[in-house]
Amino acid sequence: MTAAKRSTETTRHQSFEDGERRFLYLLFKRIRGAKRQFFLHSDIQDLISEVSSEAGDDLPEGSQLLANLKGVMSAAHRDPWLVVEFRQSIGRWYHGRFHLDDLSFEEIPVNDFLAFRESLVCDNGSADEWPIEFNAQPFLHDVPIMREKRQIGRGVEYLNRTLSHRLFSSAEKRVQTLFDFLQIHHHRGRQLMLSDRIQTPAELQQAIEGAEEFLADQPDDKLWKDIRAELNSLGLEVGWGDTVARVRETVNLLSEIIDSPNPSDIEEFLGRIPMIFSVVIFSPHGYFGQSNVLGLPDTGGQVVYILDQVRALEKEMRERLESQGLDTEPDILVVTRQIPDAKETGCDVKEESINGTRNARIIRVPFTEESGEVVPQWISRFKVWPYLERFTIDSERAILAELGNKPDLIIGNYSDGNLVATLLAERLGVTQCNIAHALEKTKYLFSDLYWKENEEDYHFSAHFTADLLAMNAADFIITSTYQEIAGNASSVGQYESYSSFTMPGLFRVPKGIDVFDPKFNIVSPGADEEVYFPHTDQENRITGLKKEIDTLLFGDFPGAVSQFKDPDKPIIFLMSRLDKVKNVTGFVEWYAKNDRLRELANVFVIGGNTDFDQSSDSEEKEQIRILYDLIERHNLRGQLRWVPKQSDKVFNGELYRVLADRKGVFVQPALFEAFGLTVIEAMTSGLPTFATIFGGPLEIIEDGKSGFHIDPNHGEDVAEKLADFFARCQEDPDHWNQVSQGGIERVEAHYTWRLYASRLMSLSRIYGFWKFVSNLDRARSRAYEQLFYRSVFRPIVDKMS
Repeated sequence: MTAAKRSTETTRHQSFEDGERRFLYLLFKRIRGAKRQFFLHSDIQDLISEVSSEAGDDLPEGSQLLANLKGVMSAAHRDPWLVVEFRQSIGRWYHGRFHLDDLSFEEIPVNDFLAFRESLVCDNGSADEWPIEFNAQPFLHDVPIMREKRQIGRGVEYLNRTLSHRLFSSAEKRVQTLFDFLQIHHHRGRQLMLSDRIQTPAELQQAIEGAEEFLADQPDDKLWKDIRAELNSLGLEVGWGDTVARVRETVNLLSEIIDSPNPSDIEEFLGRIPMIFSVVIFSPHGYFGQSNVLGLPDTGGQVVYILDQVRALEKEMRERLESQGLDTEPDILVVTRQIPDAKETGCDVKEESINGTRNARIIRVPFTEESGEVVPQWISRFKVWPYLERFTIDSERAILAELGNKPDLIIGNYSDGNLVATLLAERLGVTQCNIAHALEKTKYLFSDLYWKENEEDYHFSAHFTADLLAMNAADFIITSTYQEIAGNASSVGQYESYSSFTMPGLFRVPKGIDVFDPKFNIVSPGADEEVYFPHTDQENRITGLKKEIDTLLFGDFPGAVSQFKDPDKPIIFLMSRLDKVKNVTGFVEWYAKNDRLRELANVFVIGGNTDFDQSSDSEEKEQIRILYDLIERHNLRGQLRWVPKQSDKVFNGELYRVLADRKGVFVQPALFEAFGLTVIEAMTSGLPTFATIFGGPLEIIEDGKSGFHIDPNHGEDVAEKLADFFARCQEDPDHWNQVSQGGIERVEAHYTWRLYASRLMSLSRIYGFWKFVSNLDRARSRAYEQLFYRSVFRPIVDKMS
């Protein structure tokens, strides 16, 4: 079962030693005894541990069989076969099957693996012989694919190295490529970079040589307007820089690239070209607004992320345009859904300026029925799919009317926003960036195999199809962490989970996404530095909120459940939506069952509604019911306080700091968390943070130094870890300070919006450039995706209407 022996043909392996055969016999006996069809990685590893203890010394030392079995990520059982998928390393998969009676093994193609899984859930016990397939493998030949797992998430670096060598192989080709690219830039009828005086690549070289000679003797601080006439006479237009120093650097960079290109020079030069004047950001579902929306169904971190993103992007775009010598204001539109029945949110307002920006605004476009009638009420993110195509067309009209032209970059958010971005970017021929935030497929066990059972509530058929289409169509994809793309040694990344899967009776995916595709880039967000800052920064503290915060924590607050019997205890703080994945009720149960932790600390929960009748979301209602049941069953009143969602971020920022003053902690116990903005907010405020190992927090937190990792599958251990922390802090108060400071320093070094905005602007230029000068437009794959959209996605959505 080694890589060297694998092939597309099945190959039988019967070379197990006696000790290995006994090991397999014991393992298969347990698998049969479990009377289950499907096993997760953790299930298999637990069984292996049990059998290893029983097998003792019979298993040969350094057994290759055991090493391979540790790479089993899932298994499916129906006598006499156990079909498994092996993850040799991140992004490297192969498949095989064991015969449980003769203990033999053979590799099988991915399609056979998927077909076996299908047969276990199909009513007739067999897979479709002629399934519809989505297979991106043939189109991966159109782009350079990375090979090393350390390169994952650093796609632009690999792309620059590979394509600069390929396309700039000769000086003549370099000059022609750069000449073609520089000619296309203009803004609102104004030509940029090169005038029509320059008609050939040779004339471009002459102009650059003349500009270098002229600029050599000019003072650095001389402005563009004072050198414009001389450079215009050479054929150079505005866009090279605002001062002599800046223009000289840009001209010299181009000269260096023409003579001897290297990836870093290309990236820096592209970052200086005025390419991005307007950006459209899609976020259709939920209540998208600036007040009274957080905590409502489907409305949480994504809204905060986008608003902070816009403020940072506008500042970065303006600074770049100014440094390029242009006096023009950048345009950013956040396009979302207009909800006539908007409650108290303001989401019925057609246009809204974004606070903290000069010109960015929210544009709201309603969902409409096929008849043209506007849909007035909120719709779950799982049920928006029938409206998105019409929403795209209506949004296009609104965007073109607002901007007067097509945007330079389109950014999608979450699955629905990414699909809309895909459709509109294709219509307008615009560079497209996707941001998943979270992919639902990884949140629910075997959600692909059992999509039919979940269809009424979640409509995974449309959801996963939209994800596949948007992922493959995007020019580049931004993720917050490496984990989001590729997971780690023992868990599969969100995007990697789309590598191959099947939805029985719908379609099969032998190759959906490749994590080695250079479209993936890690660009981590931050927290709003004006709102979230360390509790020790007394000068900027909002002391006027103390009375309101004390009421929230200890007083007669509307909707509050219970009061603290001993308010002087440190507080364990949780704040999130109330849904199953966020796992607030799971944590409360862990706390309830640990007497030592209950003695050491109180729990304070902000989340959802505390009144069952005020909720309109079925999943939230179920979590409310569970939480009340836990409170009563474990007599938690006096030790746990629960208040409804709080959407004022300024208030919440000071709340984090007040809880830090009181030597509390923040806990994020989610079953999965794509990134974890609340983790960043808590850490930068100085609250020691305990967060899930599944998703972004694993990467954000350095365990034991800037916070703590917790495994939500082992709640008893989590409760003990917290109890140990509080006990140690009682003995050594400086321990709390050390972890608090570690969290603050971690965020300051790696998670700021300034770094994010700069990187995003660079990526948009680089991918736009390579798309223009190479085959990265992926024309063949686009045609395939369009066919799949029309023949598979549309019929799925039609059934929902």
